[in-house]
Amino acid sequence: MLQLDWAAERGGGRAETVGDFAEFVRMSMPGLLRYGHALTGNPHDAADLVQSVLEKVGSRWVAVQRKGDDPLAYVRRAMANTHISIWRRRRRENLVADLPDRGVVAPELSRLDNEPLWQALRELPPRQRAVIVLRYYENLSEAEIADALGISCGTVKSQSSKAMASLRTRLGKD
Repeated sequence: MLQLDWAAERGGGRAETVGDFAEFVRMSMPGLLRYGHALTGNPHDAADLVQSVLEKVGSRWVAVQRKGDDPLAYVRRAMANTHISIWRRRRRENLVADLPDRGVVAPELSRLDNEPLWQALRELPPRQRAVIVLRYYENLSEAEIADALGISCGTVKSQSSKAMASLRTRLGKD
């Protein structure tokens, strides 16, 4: 943030744009971190996801504003797409000879890990998880979710339906 504020103070035509982006980041950060946490399943990966997406969006901020679309929806869509890309790269198995030791995680960092809903949510495919998070954590309508993820309203409905059926099945066992 300091870098953005410093760049805004330097003057020039770029200063107002950088200031607008800095203000956008300040206002949107809590919601983006919540969305990222729900997508990734932990706060550390969420912060990394938000940071990497904001770096990309920050370099294209003028173009994002010029498009006239909602910048928050653009960032959410970028977060979902980036998360899916990361998930696809990491889903390959890495075979190891020995199992690694399990580290101790501070209780305040893993307080939601043992919650059945979070465990079930983490097991959903990335797109279904994104739809559920946007619908029930961010209270977006189907049209807003479709716009944010770049999919049709019908896809939002079908992904939501599949995700809810999966969650009911998983949570019904307990």
